[in-house]
Amino acid sequence: MLPVDQQLTILMRGVDFGDRQTYENMKSELRQRLTESVETGRPLRIYCGYDPTSPDLHLGHTVTMRKLRQFQELGHEVTFLIGNFTGLIGDPSDKDSARPQQTDAEVMEKARTYTDQAFRVLDKERTQVRYNAEWLSELSFKDVIHLASNFTVQQFLARDKFSQRHEKGEAIWLHEFFYALMQGYDAVAMRTDVQLGGTDQLFNLMAGRKLMESFGLRPQIAITLPILVGTDGELRMSKSTGNYIGIAESAEEMYGKLMSIPDSAMRNYAELASSWHPDFIQERFKALADGRVHPRDLKMELAREITGLFHSPAEVEAAEQHFVRTIQQGEAPEDMPELQVNADETIVDLLERAGFSSSRSQAKRDVAGEGVRLDGEVVADPQMQPQPGAEGMVLQKGKRRFVRLMPSGQR
Repeated sequence: MLPVDQQLTILMRGVDFGDRQTYENMKSELRQRLTESVETGRPLRIYCGYDPTSPDLHLGHTVTMRKLRQFQELGHEVTFLIGNFTGLIGDPSDKDSARPQQTDAEVMEKARTYTDQAFRVLDKERTQVRYNAEWLSELSFKDVIHLASNFTVQQFLARDKFSQRHEKGEAIWLHEFFYALMQGYDAVAMRTDVQLGGTDQLFNLMAGRKLMESFGLRPQIAITLPILVGTDGELRMSKSTGNYIGIAESAEEMYGKLMSIPDSAMRNYAELASSWHPDFIQERFKALADGRVHPRDLKMELAREITGLFHSPAEVEAAEQHFVRTIQQGEAPEDMPELQVNADETIVDLLERAGFSSSRSQAKRDVAGEGVRLDGEVVADPQMQPQPGAEGMVLQKGKRRFVRLMPSGQR
């Protein structure tokens, strides 16, 4: 195990509380806990929770996962906690309105692939996977009253999202307050030393400290990390807003999405989603500011780096060539899926069946927005019925989605 100062330097890198005093307090507590760990030989217990609000983990999730990996590599015990009980409510921390409640079946279906995806970042042999329904589902109403008695309504209403909704006269449902209680109780149930989360999670992490104290336990250390913005460069990355990059996506899809982010978001991605050293990041962005590197070239460099964290060098190279050929040079890819066309099918039918549009109404909007091409020509009529010959026709949606239309019965 590395000396305490070296561990502390690694583990506090990138940590942000938005408040210097909180940073210094948590750093001091972590130093003390690491010192005890070195002296006793007992590794620290670290965890971060992930609610299954969608079936895909994305790059935003990997910000905390990469910090978990650092703890693992330093010899500490890491738990990847799947919030199959907290996910029934959904975290209101980053939402302007209440999340739709999920059923048990919906939560577990979305959680089914989480572990396989998580091991793209975490060490499978050194990761404990747990589900918080294990203890939260066992709480009685009396237990919940005890948890709630540690907090005031004013404390919750002071939170940004709740205060904004309260000022607007918008509904704040009582069950939304339960989320912080449940997340806080996770720390009690697992007797954790450290919990990780995004900066918007600080209230919930501090609730864990409060509840641990009320149960006579030593309060956990809270470590919060900045939020990765989505591909729009503005909102936080989220499946619900569609601005996400899934870590299980193909190299082509991942590389293409990374190349679509605004230039203004590149620094955020470099600092939170790459494995680049801070000194290297500083040098590259200074070169950008000085005009010594073109934004496109730095973005390609960044796209190679991040895509390479999840795919092989050969896959990254192929993805870059695909991007250059199809996007920068405007050519159709050499290999693309095929779709057999029935005689009476319209462009709208085919867009939906190919998975390019989520519905017929969306397909019509895509055509109206001039985002659909057939053999390179913009499609204007949503009721157009393609009649591909033996060589087929290329249907294109946007810049990256292609399918070759083939006559029915021909492969």
